[in-house]
Amino acid sequence: MTQKIMTSRAGSSTASPETIGGATRALLVCGVIGGPLFVITALIQSATRSGFDLKRHAFSMLSLGNMGWIQIANFVVSGLLFMAAAVGMWRALHGGRGGTWGPLLVGAFGAGTVGGGVFLVDPAYGFPAGAPAGRPEVISWHGNVHGAAFAVGMLSLTAAFIVFARRSASRKERGFAWYSAATAVAFLALSVRGLAGADFRFVAVAVVLGWGWTAILAARLISQLRTA
Repeated sequence: MTQKIMTSRAGSSTASPETIGGATRALLVCGVIGGPLFVITALIQSATRSGFDLKRHAFSMLSLGNMGWIQIANFVVSGLLFMAAAVGMWRALHGGRGGTWGPLLVGAFGAGTVGGGVFLVDPAYGFPAGAPAGRPEVISWHGNVHGAAFAVGMLSLTAAFIVFARRSASRKERGFAWYSAATAVAFLALSVRGLAGADFRFVAVAVVLGWGWTAILAARLISQLRTA
């Protein structure tokens, strides 16, 4: 009788390898979805929102105005998808090289993305209608928090490029190692160029590259789970 109870308890608390693998794949699929979802949604709004100019206005400014809820939701949902993907990466890689810092950095990137949606940037450069023609005279507290969340997310993603480049190099996966390293360089260069020159088209290209890399990383890990 005791043995049956112990067996029953063990069976109810222990997941099969198939269940663990299926849950991990489902979490990684969130990463495949998160990048394209954010980029496509932001680009569609950039082309359709009245008064929005991708050269002068960052994607963050789409969160302002009557239709701002769309971009707020885009930030929050995409960020949560990245955080879910980070859990999947932890489950898939923990114990191996890059298996701790890689997922943590992707998770921090996701948290920064959520923060970018929760805390709004200040109206500026004529967007939305009625906003100051230039920079706001005073940056609000939520504008400052938005900037901090942006910095955390971008720096975490840059560090993740490097961690996974090193992991891939150690596994003789030279193609993905070079791709990750090149993405890190391009991401930083484009972001700095765009922010320094107040031309957010460069930042938009950096976002496409960075968010796309995250989706490709998640897809690679799914493929590796299938062949394991």
